Amino acid sequence: MGSFSIWHWLVVLLVVLLLFGSGKISGLMGDLATGIKSFKKNIKEDEPDASMADSTVVPPSGNLPPPTVHGAGVHAASTDAGRTVRTPPGA
Repeated sequence: MGSFSIWHWLVVLLVVLLLFGSGKISGLMGDLATGIKSFKKNIKEDEPDASMADSTVVPPSGNLPPPTVHGAGVHAASTDAGRTVRTPPGA
């Protein structure tokens, strides 16, 4: 009672063919096959995509002087690998 017999599936197939026609279904299957082939071709390509093309950017060397802090209460004490360590005045 819970599963469909072969006759149920044949009736469903007949209704689908009557609604959509065999030409439209074969066209949809052809489009699906073309999409799958295109997807597989793009996966197998060895060329990097445009977002990865500019991966030769050289990071900054870290030889820049520390930033100057203007304001009361905080001054630059030392640098640690390009990062400014700030200490309160009088420390």
